[in-house]
Amino acid sequence: MPNLRHLSLLQDGEEQVLTIPQEFALSSTEVLLRKEGNRLIIEPISSGSLLSLLATLEDIPENFPNVDEGLLPLDDITL
Repeated sequence: MPNLRHLSLLQDGEEQVLTIPQEFALSSTEVLLRKEGNRLIIEPISSGSLLSLLATLEDIPENFPNVDEGLLPLDDITL
């Protein structure tokens, strides 16, 4: 696999440190880190991009209530 490197983790106090080789360097200065099973997933965050951040969030499984239920249609409201 050309996109595979064996690296060592360093210990810095209570944190582990991973040095990312240049060929894997990310264009962002901030990342999202999540764990899936035994894998760590590192995703770059584009600075100032709310859409990029929202795209990484999981879907909300709950159904939201219909807040308009029982209200009159707008055409039927008179002042």
